[in-house]
Order: sequence, then structure tokens, then C-alpha cells
Amino acid sequence: MQEASLMVVFMSNGPGELATWVRPLAEKLHTKVLMRPRDSSSPISLRLVLVPCPNATGHEINAATKWNQFEKITPAHQFWNLLLRPKKYGFWPPKGLVVFLGGDQFWSVLLSARLGYSHLTYAEWVARWPQWNDKIAAMSNNVRDRLPKRFKKRCTVVGDLMADLNNLAKEEEPLPEGRWIALMPGSKSSKLCIGVPFLLEVSDNLVKLLPGCKFLLPIAPTTNIHEIKKFISSKNPIASQYNTGLKKIISSEKDQYWHKLITNAGTIIHLNENSPIHNQLSQCSLAITTVGANTAELGSLGIPMLVLVPTQHLNVMEAWDGIIGLLGRLPLLRRCIGLLISLWRIKNRGYLAWPNISAGRMIVPEKVGILHPKEIAIEASEWLLSPKRLQGMKNDLQSLRGKPGAVEAMSQEVMNLLPKNFLR
Repeated sequence: MQEASLMVVFMSNGPGELATWVRPLAEKLHTKVLMRPRDSSSPISLRLVLVPCPNATGHEINAATKWNQFEKITPAHQFWNLLLRPKKYGFWPPKGLVVFLGGDQFWSVLLSARLGYSHLTYAEWVARWPQWNDKIAAMSNNVRDRLPKRFKKRCTVVGDLMADLNNLAKEEEPLPEGRWIALMPGSKSSKLCIGVPFLLEVSDNLVKLLPGCKFLLPIAPTTNIHEIKKFISSKNPIASQYNTGLKKIISSEKDQYWHKLITNAGTIIHLNENSPIHNQLSQCSLAITTVGANTAELGSLGIPMLVLVPTQHLNVMEAWDGIIGLLGRLPLLRRCIGLLISLWRIKNRGYLAWPNISAGRMIVPEKVGILHPKEIAIEASEWLLSPKRLQGMKNDLQSLRGKPGAVEAMSQEVMNLLPKNFLR
């Protein structure tokens, strides 16, 4: 088979960016431009390069491979060797484009310079290296306003890529009727080992308070059902600290992605491995979630949420990202981590959930400290029994969301930087 004559390289880092930025843009480009691997005869190849990042899980390559969007994927641990010896990792055409979609923007600067390719950055909050970008696609006017005057002409505001999640969700099958609660324990092992047993006990308590409620636990693309089993078993020391357990998991005969997890208390939790499942999430009345990119995803879908930071497992929280992980690593002050986070939030108006960070005020509740599942279940039931309060939170979340169309606009920016003779 003849080698491609043009390369489009996506660069990204963690599970959130892959699911909400990379995958939608790749799918959109494949509908607009004939590219490999979808069209093996195309002169254009689409490739994904993962970059080192503390927020990554190491399983991103497994998730991205399933999508069949990229002719080749380079894992993060090979990134530095790729920079030094790119020919070792396959053929690189003389012409190409590097598109930054998550991680440290400097890594895409280095790769585009090393390959001699054009460079496009999607800037969510700030464009850090405008002098080395051929084009900047900004999430908002604030990004463009922060640029030096001489670089503003390189910047186009395309909007929030996550704003299109609701449109993408319409393509999925709906959930059966009922009051659904989403359980979002995270995607990294350091969060899952806390979040899985904690949220399972929350569900055991919540179903007693609100009989008939249903639970959905989307399995992140960077983990799998076998790891979920491990985190609720004796292999996870933290699981023994919670009054819940796994009775069995039943796989669906009709759909390979759906499973039923049944706790020792008899609570049924529906598991779905076909991430992302935005339509099903959109039908949930409430989500109970850890901090991270999932709060941005839930916010973009307009789903009310309780955001949990249980600080009682300090040895594990050292591996968390952001301010929590930094405080968790302090040798003398680790046992005051909950107080430290609270003081930081008060002094700096610091928020942990993305909707609150974006709004600069408390939109969704953040529960920080030594948390107990029974208390969280009670608070969740109070929200669920107050439809006006839930709707108010939903309205606030929807007011933060940008207009849809960012994925289309971003794909056009990519096409504008490709040589016209390659487009057909």
C-alpha cells in the first residue's frame, strides 16, 4: 500500500480530553475529508500522539484504539523517543499538521518543529506559545483578548468543544424510564479504589431512602469491568472500610456493553462499558462524582451533581491531580489535608469542580473532608426530593455552556491549514 502524502497529528493526554475533544473532532473530520484509516486509498493519514501527563491513566491508547479513528497511535511513554527518532515510529510525510488537543502545549510545539509541520492549538483558557503557532483556535474571546496584539490575527474563536456533547448524545439509545442517578468514581486507579466502594455504599443507603431509584455507572474508557470488580474486592484494602460488597455481576445477553452489578445488599447498579454514553447520562436526575474532567463533562450536559473529595484516604490521594495531590504529598501537613483545602478555597476563592471554576462561584456542591456514604446518600435524597432546586442547578449549568458548533468550526480550522490539493 502506498504511503500517505500528508499527515494530521492529534496530540492529547488524558481520558477526559480524548472522549470530549479528540474523538468528536476525529469523527467530524472523517465525515468531511477522506482520511486513513477510514479510507485506505486516501493521501491523508490521521494519527494520534499521546503525551506524558500526571492526569493520564496509561490506558488511553486502549480506549483510542477501539474507536478506529487513527492509522497509528503513539503511547505517552514513547513520546521522548519519538521526538529524538521519529523515523523509528513510522513514516512521516514531508507535509503535515500537528493539532494540540490536551496536555502541555509545549509538547506540540516541539513535535511540530521536529517534524517541520504546521501547528494548530486548541486553547481552552490561554494560548501559551502564540509565536510558534500557525493558528490558534480559542474556546472564548477571553483567550484571544489575552494574546499580544501582534498575534491576535492568528486566533479564531471556535467555541467550547464540549458544548456539542448534547448533540452527539442524541445518537445514543435512551435509558428506560425511572429516576436515574449516575455514579462517577473516576478513571484513574487512585480515584477508583476510593470511589467504587464509597459510591456503592452510597447507593445501598440511597435506595433505602428512595426505593425505586436506579443507578448508572459508566465505565471510563481507560478502565474495564475486571478492574471495577477488583476495586470492590479484597484486592483493594480500602474496600474493607466500607459496608458494601459485590454479590455478582450479570452480563446482558442483548448488549455486550451492559452489565448489572448487584451489591451484597441487593442494590442493582447498571454498568456500561461503551463510553462515552452522553445520552444516558443526560437522562440522570443527579450525578455523584469525584473531581476531575468528568465535572466538566457533566456540566456541559447540564446534569446536576454532587462533587466529592473524601480526604480520609491520604496515602492514595497523593496520586490525585491538582491541589489535592499537591497537599496530599506534604509530609508534615498531610493529615490536615481537608482543612488545608478548605482554607485554600476560602482565601483564593478556589474551586475544585469545573462548573464552579468556570463560573467563579459555587454552582454545584463540593463536599470536602472526611465523608461518610450515609451522609452523602441523605444529601443526595434531599436534592432528588427538591425538583425546583435541581432544576435551578441545571439552569445554572446550562447558562455556562457555549453554543453548539465548536466541533464543526474546529474541523474547518484544520481543513484551512491543509493544502487544498489534498482535499476532495
